[in-house]
Amino acid sequence: MKIPLINLHPTMDDLREEIIEAVIKVIDSNMFIMGPEIIELEKEIAEYCFTSDSIGVSSGTDALLLSLMALNVGPGDLVLTSNFSFFATAGVVSRLNATPVFVDIDPETFNIDSRQLKRTLIEMDKETLKNVKAIIPVHLYGQCANMEEILNISREYKIPIIEDGAQSIGAECYINGKKKKAGNIGEFGCFSFFPTKNLGGIGDGGIITVNDSQIANELRLKRVHGGERKYYHRVIGGNFRLDPIQAAVVRVKLSHLNKWHRQRQDNAKHYNELFDEAGLNDKVKIPCTVHSKNLQNYHIYNQYVIRAENRDKLQSYLIEQDIGTEVYYPIPFHLQECFLNLGGKVGDFPCSESAAKEVLAIPIFPGLTSEMRQIVVEKIKNFYKKN
Repeated sequence: MKIPLINLHPTMDDLREEIIEAVIKVIDSNMFIMGPEIIELEKEIAEYCFTSDSIGVSSGTDALLLSLMALNVGPGDLVLTSNFSFFATAGVVSRLNATPVFVDIDPETFNIDSRQLKRTLIEMDKETLKNVKAIIPVHLYGQCANMEEILNISREYKIPIIEDGAQSIGAECYINGKKKKAGNIGEFGCFSFFPTKNLGGIGDGGIITVNDSQIANELRLKRVHGGERKYYHRVIGGNFRLDPIQAAVVRVKLSHLNKWHRQRQDNAKHYNELFDEAGLNDKVKIPCTVHSKNLQNYHIYNQYVIRAENRDKLQSYLIEQDIGTEVYYPIPFHLQECFLNLGGKVGDFPCSESAAKEVLAIPIFPGLTSEMRQIVVEKIKNFYKKN
């Protein structure tokens, strides 16, 4: 049986007619730039994330970029972020001629280590600290970073937070005993509607959540080249508009999102049980779910990522068995060729480097059957029997 890493058919096929109707509605309206679909989606996402506002943009990458632009990040500025993420997290900082400052990850969750974050700031002198303009924690794989501690650090040093929630819309965590949704913790929450995300469109798209009307106005202004009215530009912005067709599709899918989250969580629970029964604890480490004050964080499993001994050979074996996998991510930022000028070298970020050698995502999509999950784990068990 062929088992892909990602299969969009189970969710897209169920909504096919509704999506087609929504897309045709946009086409028939002849409103192909901005318009009511954007306005309604912004209201619905703000309501879903419990924020006062949201601003639709062209991609998750541009959500991060525009948020940095709203903070006037530029040459000479520093932005602290995780050393282990999709390239956009750090790339947007460099695009503004600012400098990303990498922080190692927690080996259990793969998210930025709040202790290392604090240590990085403590080690800076006063002049350097003045140049730190933002912290970008990444809610990797669908689980929130340790936002209670990161929020405390942000307040202590008066540094704004831009949440990279590209993989985590709907994820929740507890701060001072109160449940908070991803995107409703920092000054900015940045999400992606890339098709393979838990909430994906049929192309590129993204959104920024905020709780400050002044920030929202600034983002909307810079989204359209900084023009308050046509051909009159108060500030420098860019073309960061969300396409109304993408907005229409995401609106259709949003009402089903929590159901899909539950399916992913059920799939993850079953995987956990299967791995436990397989007796692979010495070979495979299953995803960690963080607990805070005995309250479980709400992991939405955008990816189900194991740490595997002899990862590369295991991946090759699974490919031979027609089982889809992916490595998110094979190279930490400090070892990427484009960042070598920052002076990073092997050994600087041991947790990120170890994760890059061991992580492997296996299928978790809604519609994944019990039989498929059993086959995946059985094949992994067979590999370790032979190796």
